Formats: sequence, C-alpha cells, structure tokens
Amino acid sequence: MSESAQPVNPVTFPPAFLWGAATSAYQIEGAVREDGRTPSIWDTFSHTPGKTAGGETGDIAVDHYHLYRDDVALMAELGLTAYRFSISWSRVQPTGRGPAVQVGLDFYRRLVDELLSKGIKPAVTLYHWDLPQELEDAGGWPERDTAYRFAEYAQIVGEALGDRVEHWITLNEPWCSAFLGYASGVHAPGRTEPVASLRAAHHLNLAHGLGTSALRSVMPARNSVAISLNSSVVRPLSQSAADLAAARKIDDLANGVFHGPLLRGAYPETLLASTSSLTDWSYVLDGDLRTINEPLGALGLNYYTPTLVSAADADPKGPRADGHGASNYSPWPGADDVAFHQTPGERTEMGWTIDPTGLHELIMRYTKEAPGLPLYITENGAAYDDKPDPDGRVHDPERIAYLHGHLRAVRRAIAEGADVRGYFLWSLLDNFEWAYGYEKRFGAVYVDYATLARTPKSSALWYGKAARTGTLPALETA
Repeated sequence: MSESAQPVNPVTFPPAFLWGAATSAYQIEGAVREDGRTPSIWDTFSHTPGKTAGGETGDIAVDHYHLYRDDVALMAELGLTAYRFSISWSRVQPTGRGPAVQVGLDFYRRLVDELLSKGIKPAVTLYHWDLPQELEDAGGWPERDTAYRFAEYAQIVGEALGDRVEHWITLNEPWCSAFLGYASGVHAPGRTEPVASLRAAHHLNLAHGLGTSALRSVMPARNSVAISLNSSVVRPLSQSAADLAAARKIDDLANGVFHGPLLRGAYPETLLASTSSLTDWSYVLDGDLRTINEPLGALGLNYYTPTLVSAADADPKGPRADGHGASNYSPWPGADDVAFHQTPGERTEMGWTIDPTGLHELIMRYTKEAPGLPLYITENGAAYDDKPDPDGRVHDPERIAYLHGHLRAVRRAIAEGADVRGYFLWSLLDNFEWAYGYEKRFGAVYVDYATLARTPKSSALWYGKAARTGTLPALETA
C-alpha cells in the first residue's frame, strides 16, 4: 500500500483498543536491597567495572518501589488504559527456588490494586532479564533446571495476582536473554559462549511452555497468557542468492528459533542446519516441543528498527555492526558469514533507523503466521536527548512524530485485517537503559535523576490525548 493509501487524519482506533505504557522492574524500581530482595544478574553485571556506561547501576533507578502511587496517578492523569510492568524474580523468590517472600509479593499486590483503582488494566511480565544470581551461579539459562525454577516462580505469582490481572506475559525478548546475555556478552550475565546461547534459547522456550501451564493451573480461564518477542524485520541488501540466504539465516536466529517451537512445535530445519557445527541440539528432549507449543492467548511484538544484512566473508573476530552494542563477540551463532548494514534514514539517539513500515510488516507477518491469535505491540518507542527548557517543560517533537508514524502503521495493519488489540509505549519513564546506563532517555515522562522529579514531556501529553480520544492528534497540535 502506498503512503497515499494509508488512513488519513483523523486516525481512529477501535473502542476497546488498549493504550498503555511499559516498564521493567530493574530499570525503574530501585530498592535493590529492601524487603528481602537479593541480587539478580543485572545487579551483578552493572556492578562489574566496565560493563555499563559510567559504571551506572539500577540500585536506585527512578525509585518506583517507593513512588509507584505517584507514577500510577500520573498514568491516570495522562489517560492511559493499560500498564505493562515486570516482576522482579529475586524480590519474590530471592534464591530462585522455594517459598515466596510475601513482603515482595505485597509490593506487586499494592501496585495492581492501585492500577485497578484508577481504571488501568495491569499487564504482568514475569521475566524481563533479571534472573536471580543464585540461579546463574548454578548455570543460568543454559541449564535445563532454570526452566523448571521459572515454572515454580510463575505459579507463585499467578496465585498471588491471577484473580486481578487478566493479561500475562511469560518472557520479554528471550532473544536478548539468550544471545546478548550468553553469546555477545553485552547484557547480563555477560558470557560469550555461542553454544550456551543456543541452549539458553531452548530453555527459555521451555520455561515459557512450563510457565504457561503453571499459570493456567492457578488462574481463571479468562486470563490471557502471552510472550513478548523482539522479532526482527530482516531485509536482504540485494536479491542475490547469497544475500537472501544471509537474511534467512538471521531470520532463523532472530525469529524462527522462538516462533517455530511456539507456533508450530518445531525448530526450523534451516536453523538446525546452520548451527550444526556448534551443537547437535541434543538438549531438546522428547516432549519439549509439545510443552513449548502450549496454545498462546496472545502474542506480544516489540519493534524498534529493521535489520539489513548481506553475505560476507567470515570474520568471527570482527565487531558486529548490528545495533546490539559494542562487542567483539557475535550474538548470531553460526552466522559469521553475514554482514550487517545500517539502514538509511533518520535515526534515534540509539542510532536506530526510524522505519514504521517495519512495524506494519511485522504485524502482517504474524497475522499470517498465527491466524486468529490476538496481537499486542508490547514495546515501541525511541530515545532522544531530551532536556527541559528554561521554564521546566520538555518538548520532544521528534518522539511525537515517531509515535504518530508507528501508530499509523498499527492502524493501517488493523484496517488490513490484523487483530491488534493494544499498544504499549516504551517507556513510561526515563530509566536505567541497561548497558547504556542513564545516557539514553526513552521515557514519555522526563525524570530528573538528581531529584527524581517527573515531568511529562510533550509526547506524553500527545499520547495521553490519543488514549483519551482513541484518535491520533494531528502533529501540529502537539
């Protein structure tokens, strides 16, 4: 469809469409040593010299643990109808096994109650990268036992919150957990072991399947259980056979390694072949694929920028220009003969090209891959170098334009038959941006890190108007 054929203003969304924002526990909560919480892999990683920008950590973050009521009031004031947040596993189950710490669960009970009192639907993500350190010490995600520990944890949280929370997500971006955590090492736990990353991917898949069954065993049948994938929109540099093969290889490693088992109960044969020199996949045991293929209630899609690849000579020691941080180790096991290219166009502060057509393409792909499965955009947003003006206001017209373009792409997909039921802006608040520390601001709400004062940016006001009206405001009225 051409640009001229896209919906014109006013761009109006279905009445039941959820207008949300998203966060994660380690990025916003702080209070890392309070009420029984123990270290996660991100506590350990961020306290390791040289791992994060400026040696910054999430020890305080934006202190959501103590300021959550203010943050929920801010969401309500903006007009949001949903809020996606994650649970800190080590706050609930400090060793990653055994009984829960009730005071840890109580924080999330209070948060859920506060959201519901303001008419905001909570969406719970069980795992957003913060594995309890004790489980990593026992081998982490490359070990099968971690998947069983996750299922136990899922049941604990489901029992505590399942009567009030209808929207559940098992894992956020398992690709990052597996391949940035265990292959390139730019994320916690910082390991650079290609075979371990493939084992981790399988055990994350298994954790999803086991966790989904555990949740459903303790929750009302009406509740939806999903997973959030940062599925890549992989494009070849040319239509040559070599570049198409390179794109297929990366598509398998970015997407097929997860949606193959999740949606079809099998890993792609091309993935197994391209990684055969690294692993025989013998850790995939009988029954695992049936467990992983547990029916989904919905699918979450996280999208930021497309990926452009071509064939290249193998150079396993060279840095990877793939937008996933600086490392001499590839997050793409078995793909050292693939080159990554910067896509053309305007970029955000992350260096990521702004391309709403990629979001439309992603939605339509999964509309075909999983017909009848409800979709949610569980993350989409942009980092910019936001600064208050002299009167204390924060104007971010670039982010407004970004949101406008991507929400138009969502509405276009809905018009073409996609069952997209909600959009969660990343992120509600400026926060700890993983290895980037506090350098990158993704929030619609500005946070002064010295005082922790919150100031809604102009994008938050624009997005809030869209949430209240169900219609995208024109750019010139931001």
